[in-house]
Amino acid sequence: MFSEINWVLVNGGLQFAAWGVVSLLLAEVIRDTYHVLCHQVKWLAKWHNKHHQVYRRDLSIVSVQAYRDSQFYNDFIESSLLVTALTIIALVVQQLGLWLGVVYGCTFLYGASVRYVTGKVETDYTHIPGPLKIIPSVWWVNRSYHWRHHFDNVNAYYSGVFPLVDKILGTGLSLKGKTVALTGASGSLGQALTAELLKHNAKVVALTTNPEKLAPQTNLKVLSWELGNEAQLKESLEKIDILIINHGVNVYANRTPEAIAASYEVNTFSALRLMDIFLTTVTGPQTKATKEIWVNTSEAEVSPALSPLYELSKRTLGNIVTLKRLDGSCVIRKLILGPFKSQLNPYGLMSAPQVARGILFLARRDFRNIIVTVNPLTYLLFPVKEASTWLYYRIFSKTANF
Repeated sequence: MFSEINWVLVNGGLQFAAWGVVSLLLAEVIRDTYHVLCHQVKWLAKWHNKHHQVYRRDLSIVSVQAYRDSQFYNDFIESSLLVTALTIIALVVQQLGLWLGVVYGCTFLYGASVRYVTGKVETDYTHIPGPLKIIPSVWWVNRSYHWRHHFDNVNAYYSGVFPLVDKILGTGLSLKGKTVALTGASGSLGQALTAELLKHNAKVVALTTNPEKLAPQTNLKVLSWELGNEAQLKESLEKIDILIINHGVNVYANRTPEAIAASYEVNTFSALRLMDIFLTTVTGPQTKATKEIWVNTSEAEVSPALSPLYELSKRTLGNIVTLKRLDGSCVIRKLILGPFKSQLNPYGLMSAPQVARGILFLARRDFRNIIVTVNPLTYLLFPVKEASTWLYYRIFSKTANF
């Protein structure tokens, strides 16, 4: 008898929990969908614009009265509609767990009411004024993430608590108007990435040792550089929003001292010098929200590339990138790419344009580890490798500021 009763309770509890999770996800989708509509429907925009007009660039408010008005016309109305929609769904579906979403929605309604009455911003954690001290979170919407919605691109970064809707819509990273510097720009992937970035209204600075291979285009600036002279790029990198490190060399089966030196110099040390120089430009009060580095460490981090020195130098680069991510200086994305046809690999299974489209598809959904490959094992092995390496480095290393 006890066994039967316990199973009934367990099944009931699991069902309640499952519907509760559904209700929370539903609340986020409804709330953020309404936000999207506020930017697409003119009569809703009139109310929502009061919210955008109240903040200066440092998220300080222009006046208490304007802030209170924004709470009523935007937050209070949005929360009321959310609670109403969730209540109707809970009554129709008749699952007890769905009422968790109603309670969750009521917390937003309560916060908006308090802010309207008092005019205080303490409960509005994504709009607290001041410099941005941490990078945009990948798991939830923090101040830096939401700041981008106000001052980077108002037609992106719609999510309010969890970035689920932004990942669905591809609005977790806006490339519009961004200045993107790209090394290896004259290579197959470099040219494909340049074409895709221009399609997304970015401005591209092509960093290349072969400038003659690139034809002039609108919003494309070609900048020549030489290996070992990365420091000369500092002035140019100060004006860059996103640095994509994509250059590399493949010596295949060669294992001479010269091949070892060239592999590490090009694939590892040059990339790290560029990263260090770029990180010195992340100095303004909002640069943590806008500056990014993307590093092509390749699938060689976890899979054989039939070129030992390519694997060794790329794995070293990948591990140091993981180490640098711990400092949280800016968003650093890894590009984990499978074999594609290029000068380094004429036998690749994918095309460079295909890979470039995959990279931007995932980047716009704010993936920090961008995996584009035909090898299913990489999708399983890399997250395990990256998580375990991150944890090990987190425990046994410390920042230079300590």
